[in-house]
Amino acid sequence: FDDVHVNFTEEEWNLLNPSQKSLYKNVMLETYLNLKAIGYNWEEHHLEEHCQNNRSHERHKMTHTGEKPYECNQCGKAFAQLGTLQYHKRTHTGEKPYECNQCGKTFAQHIALQIHKRTHTGEKPYECNQCGKAFAYHSVLQRHKRTHTGEKPYECHQCGKAFTHCSSLQYHKRTHTGEK
Repeated sequence: FDDVHVNFTEEEWNLLNPSQKSLYKNVMLETYLNLKAIGYNWEEHHLEEHCQNNRSHERHKMTHTGEKPYECNQCGKAFAQLGTLQYHKRTHTGEKPYECNQCGKTFAQHIALQIHKRTHTGEKPYECNQCGKAFAYHSVLQRHKRTHTGEKPYECHQCGKAFTHCSSLQYHKRTHTGEK
């Protein structure tokens, strides 16, 4: 967490443009979810000290309480943050307001556009700390790390054979069904 967290002062935060704020929030959310998935204890790091103001602290507390005050009027699904509800509503409307200025492809989320742009720039911000190989996507780095650890999380329920990639398991399952 400390490797990616930047503790902005209120003055510094106000100098960032909306795109920079959004990128920061998305990186921190991805970091939070990844660390939470491996059992990282947030309380030990006094996360409340990292919140910039009362509103963000209240939003953060909702992640622990499970409170979801924002509800979709179309399907009833509830969300902890208004922005997440607004993004969700695009699944109903099909709206994709973010467009790549190089190829014209459109996206429902700004972060998805930012990640897509790497296909044009060749940027590879995720580097393996064991071999130095770099990747454009965090998920591909995570999958690559299994080559070093030998981890095979995808297991066939029929024969017990394990695989590093979900797609390899799907392909393997065909040997049981006879599907081509």
